[in-house]
Parts: sequence; C-alpha cells; structure tokens
Amino acid sequence: MSVRVVARVRPLLKAERDIDVILHTGSKQGKADRKTSQETSKLAALRDRDTLVRIPNPKNENEEYSFQFNAVYDAEASQQELFEAEVSPTIKHLFNGFDVTLFAYGVTGTGKTHTMRGGKSLAERGVIPRLLSGVYRRSRKIEKDSNGETSVDVSLSYYEIYNDKVFDLFEPPEKRTIAGLPLRDNGGKTVVVGLTEKPCYSLKEFETLYDHANINRSTSATKLNAHSSRSHAILCVKVAITTGEKTRVSTASAIDLAGSEDNRRTDNDKERMVESASINKSLFVLAQCVEAITKKHQRIPYRESKMTRILSLGQNNGLTVMILNLAPVRSYHLDTISSLNFANRTKKIELREVENEPIFKGPPRPAARPSVTAMRQPLRPLTASVNVNLAAANNKDPSKGGDAKPVKAFNVYADKRSSAQFKKPEILSRPSLSTESHGGRSLKTTRLAQPSNHSQKQKEDISAKIEELVERKVEEILAVRAVSEKSRQTQVRELNEQVQRRLELLEQRIEGSEDARAEGLSYLLMAKQHQGRGEDTSALKMYQLALPFFPQNEKLAIKIATLKLRIQDRGRQTIKTTNTPASETKKGLGSILSLPSSQGIKRPSEALDADYEDHASEAASSDDDFEETSRVQCKKRTKTKQPGPLDLSLDAVDDDSSVPSPRTIHLLSIINSRDVSQIKLLKGVGVKKAEAIVDCLCEMDQNSQGRETETPFRISSLAELSKLKGVGLKSVQSMRNGVLV
Repeated sequence: MSVRVVARVRPLLKAERDIDVILHTGSKQGKADRKTSQETSKLAALRDRDTLVRIPNPKNENEEYSFQFNAVYDAEASQQELFEAEVSPTIKHLFNGFDVTLFAYGVTGTGKTHTMRGGKSLAERGVIPRLLSGVYRRSRKIEKDSNGETSVDVSLSYYEIYNDKVFDLFEPPEKRTIAGLPLRDNGGKTVVVGLTEKPCYSLKEFETLYDHANINRSTSATKLNAHSSRSHAILCVKVAITTGEKTRVSTASAIDLAGSEDNRRTDNDKERMVESASINKSLFVLAQCVEAITKKHQRIPYRESKMTRILSLGQNNGLTVMILNLAPVRSYHLDTISSLNFANRTKKIELREVENEPIFKGPPRPAARPSVTAMRQPLRPLTASVNVNLAAANNKDPSKGGDAKPVKAFNVYADKRSSAQFKKPEILSRPSLSTESHGGRSLKTTRLAQPSNHSQKQKEDISAKIEELVERKVEEILAVRAVSEKSRQTQVRELNEQVQRRLELLEQRIEGSEDARAEGLSYLLMAKQHQGRGEDTSALKMYQLALPFFPQNEKLAIKIATLKLRIQDRGRQTIKTTNTPASETKKGLGSILSLPSSQGIKRPSEALDADYEDHASEAASSDDDFEETSRVQCKKRTKTKQPGPLDLSLDAVDDDSSVPSPRTIHLLSIINSRDVSQIKLLKGVGVKKAEAIVDCLCEMDQNSQGRETETPFRISSLAELSKLKGVGLKSVQSMRNGVLV
C-alpha cells in the first residue's frame, strides 16, 4: 500500500481577495455538474470527492498544471469532515495492531497547526484531539464487549525538534539540556532516549496534558504568520491491548511539521533566520529521502536530519497519511507548486502493512541453577596421564616406528555430548541357556561397554597426517623466506658498499676542487687589494698566480694584459719625465691647456656643456687668485690651529722629489681611467665636471699624436691634475680628502 496523500486548501484570510485566487480543485466539467446536482448524503459526498488540484504555470498563465491525489478538500470542508473521511478509518487499524503515522506538510501560514491541533471550540478541534477521542471511545467499547477480560492502556509522549535538537515538551524549558535528547535504534525503529511517557486514562486528562505541553512549544510571529511554529512537533499515542497473557502494542504518531519559509518575504531577524535555516534544511532532507525512495536508490539519507530519522518515511511498517496544506492565493504561487511536486512524489512510496507481534506474559522464571561449567573442577593431570598413556601403550601398533605423536595427558570437557563418538552396540543372538556361562556373560558386557578402537585409530592417523603436512608446509615457507631474506641482505650490503665508494670519490673530487678554487680565489683577492693600493706589479703577479686555477677565464686574461700595458706605459713615462726638465713640462702643459676647445674632438656633450665653460673659466681665474694668497693663509692657519690632513700649495705640488702617497696614487688612477662613472663619485665632482676632465684628457691625447709613442696621456701628479681646465687646487684638495684607502 502506498502513502495516502490528501490535499486541503485553506480559506482566504481577511487581507486576501478573491481576485488573487489561482488554485482550484476538481475539473471544470465536474464543477459545472456539481452546480446542477445537489446531493446531501455523506455517501454521495465521499463518492463525488474531488481528486484534482489545478494551478496555472507561473511563466505562462494560459497553461495549467493539474495534480491528482487520493482526496482534495476545498476551503469549505470542515474539521469533522476531514477527520471522518481520512483519520477515523485508521483507528480501526490501530487497534488491530498496525502502526499509524499522520503528518501535515505545507508552507508556513497554510493551516498545518490548525489541521492537527485546531481550536478550543468543539467544531474547530483538530485531528489530534479527535483521534484521542476516537481511541478512548473504542477502548471503552472493547472493554465493555469483553466483560473486563481485555484492558486498553493509553500512554502519551510529546516532543519537538527545534534547531535539529530533540526536546521533551512534557518537561519545562528550564530542565532542557543544550544538546537535547539523543536518538538510538531499537528493533529497526528510532527511539528517543530519556523521553517522558505519561499514562493517560481519559480525554479530559489528555486535554490538560496537551494544552500544558503546547505552552512549552517554540512559536513566534513572522510577517507571513502571527503564530508560526518554529519546530516540528511529534505526538506519540501508544495503545496497549492486554487479553490474559497476551499484550499487543501499537503506536499512532501525529506530526505537525514546521512550514518552509522564504526569508525574502518573512523579514526575519537573526534568531528567526537560524530557526528558518534549520526548518528548511530538515524539509530539504525529507524531499531528498522521498526522491531517493521513488528512484529506488540504494542509500536513503535518513540520518542527515533528526526529523527524517524519526519519521523514517517508507520504512515504517504501517499506515501513513499525509495532509498537504495549500494556500490558494498568488503570493504563494511558487511555494504551492513546490509543495504539490513533493506530494506527487510522496504518493508513489510503497509501504508494507506489518502487524505488530503480540507480547506474551509467561509464568515467572525459576531461580537460575548453577551451570555445569561452574561446578567443574580443575583437571588432574597425573591421574589422567597415567590412564591415557596405559591405554595408548596397549593400543600401540608395533609395526609403526617411534615417530608417532605422544597422546595428550589431559581430558577436555565438551558442553555438548557428541553422539558420533560411540557406536551403537550390535545386538548379538542370545545363546542357549546350556552353553551360557558366567565368564562369557562378563565378556559380553565388557564388549558392550567398551567402544571399538578402530574409529579412534583412524582419527588419530588422520590428525597426525594433517599435522605432518602442516609442519612440512610451514618449514618450506620458512626456508623460502630465509633464502629470500639472505639474498636481500646481500644485495643491500653490496648496494651500500657501491654507494659508499661513490660517495667517497665524490667527496674527494669536491674537496680537491674546493681547495684549488679556494687557493685561486685567495690569489684573486690579494690581487684586487694590491690593485686598489696602486701596486700594479704585485697585482699582476697575483693575477698570474691565479691564472692556472682558472685557465678558461677570459676576464682574468684581459686584466693581466691591461696591467702589463699599464706597467709598460708607466715605465716609459717615468723615463720621459727624467729626461725633460720641470720648466719645459710646465710650459708644455701650459701650452696644451691654453689651446681652444674648438680645435679638439667634437663631442655631442659639448653642446650641452656650453654653459659649463664659462663656469670653468671663472674657476680657473679664482685658482690664480688663490695661488697668491695661499702662503699667507697657510701661515695664519699654523698660528691659529693645528695643520689639516693636507695643505696643498704650488711648492708642495711642484716638488717632484716627494714620494706620492697611496691616496694620491688611487686618485690619479681614477682620473687616468677616464671612467665618468668613477670620476663623478669623487668629492666635489659632478657629472658635468667629470665629463669636462675626460674631454680635456682626450684633447691632450689628440695633441700628442705627433709624438713617436701612441700611448694615451696620463696624469702623474697632483700639480698636473690642478692644471686641467676647470679643476684647480681647491678641487684637487677636496677630491683627495674624499678618497679613502
């Protein structure tokens, strides 16, 4: 039998209009026939019950959807009519031992709680009070018809699922725990652990308990429903029918599900949103379970929500009635279609009607007697070994060698006696009285009492063979394993030796290369230090010593070649300076410096530095003035304070006999390198001044082309440097003070 699905359309509220109604029941032809024929009997009303629900397509108003259910109740149907047609027949099945499940499904504000609970008046009472009323009436009838031999006991349990946690509604909220009550499986059914079960003997007592429990239920107001249920409520009515020693228990479950909500329309706050999310999740899992059942999936996700685990739709063996509550207005259009689709899938679920087995009450059990195993004593190995070995020695086959397995020296108790150990004694023909003797009779009794030893020997032989075979197999496996282990160890040992050799070779190579490289790098470092101090000869030696360690280094070869050329140029220059007097050098320098710049090489930077030439001439004139007053200034400084690190004058600069200091050598090497990027780093020298010094040196090279040697002109003293265009003694002093060696 499948799930019975009935649809109920709620009437319009005060704020709703007839023009907004989009949901209709029954077909159009049937509606016209009902207007013409008016039948008043209940049988005719049941026969002519509508089974169709029609609703337009939300995307196309001209297209109409129709859904067929077991029964459809319009807005004019009363509570009594719904109960008598759908719920009242289930009471009969409840007393026959079947479980019954009733649940209301629908969107929030469609009348689920009104259908299940109802109002206070007699006409407005819902399904649950009417169900209990029918149960009590039928129980009194059964007790009266059986003359007291059959008794009916009714007990209630009422709980809610709020935010996916189970709470007992018969207990006040102050006694609730944060985690709620746990769920357990018992006999294929889900049981709530710690749930209160209260006996109820009358309808009045039930109404008192039910009203008091409903106060503890979680409800709140939303935009769509002023009394919205925020939890799923489950009322379990347990009916126990006792007749003599037989008791039959059946359960009726009435479930008022919370409605699904569209949070875009409810304007819920933070707390209501949490509740709404929990409700929508449980209903979504219920829809997944229904879809999995209809598509016959192997796994049905009951355990993903506590509501679906308790409801267990499709697994409960009994009658299931689903009451689908619908709202007829346009504002519920999409939600109504979703509910209709869910109900259409639910009606396809097939259920099994299984009657609950009765429970028999037998006589009281006697006190437990001590078992045979408890009375057993410890084994006596000495006596048993003596008896067994004697019997084995007598039954031993002399043809077998001494490899036979020794007999066990103890006995084993068995809980059950095996009938195969003893053979049925053969019935021998009774001898005559004359030939019967006392000795023969005793021999006969001993033969009957003793079992034959043939089967025992066979069993021992089979067991010995099996043990021998097992031992042989184990020895073979162990031998193979030992051989494989030895071979594996030898392979690992050889591999380790090879790896060790390779590592040693690699270490030797790396150490040798690292030592050689370190020595070569030390030579290069010393060469750079000598070159920085101006000791070109020592730097050349160091570079030559480092060359064998870096034979393919082109830069090192270039450095060695440039150093050789520099040392040769310096030797030639020293020879020239010793042959020519100082006055001629000064005149030559003066004539070179007095040449106009237009006769030199035309460079693109001259146009940019046109404004710098005026400044250079002014600096030259200021240097001339400085030559006249420099001696006076030096005298004054010696009187007032200690001499500075270096006081330059024409006498000091022109003194060729003085040995140049490392700082002077480094400064002159930077100037002679003609590298603008290095010259501009000197103190008091910018980019334009550095370019002017390089231009001046290039002009001097061009003027010296008529000489025999074609080596570039080099500045050999600070005096020559001060004579360059735009430099002066003050600039030379600042440049020298800024050099750090």
